[in-house]
Amino acid sequence: MADSLSEACTPLKQAYDTCFNAWFEGYLEPAVAVRNQQNSREVYAKQKAEEFEAKCGKLWVSYKSCIQGALKEKGIDDMLKQAREEHPLKEAVPVPSSPSK
Repeated sequence: MADSLSEACTPLKQAYDTCFNAWFEGYLEPAVAVRNQQNSREVYAKQKAEEFEAKCGKLWVSYKSCIQGALKEKGIDDMLKQAREEHPLKEAVPVPSSPSK
């Protein structure tokens, strides 16, 4: 895993990355099994989101806070704000679902 933007944030990044990778691996395995059952998939995704929040949510908040401080300290936060104003992220175009077989 790579170091963080700020050396002070690297331990938080490593802890979050480890948590996320473990959670994500578990997320992918059963997701494949329920891919054709829309209702089951939605329930599964909701459960996994709750699991992520319980296991990794606090780590994410701590790391994000550290990075935001580092961005401000390095003067990058103003550039990011300007870039977001000039080129805002747009909603993704929904992909039409394929017909069931």
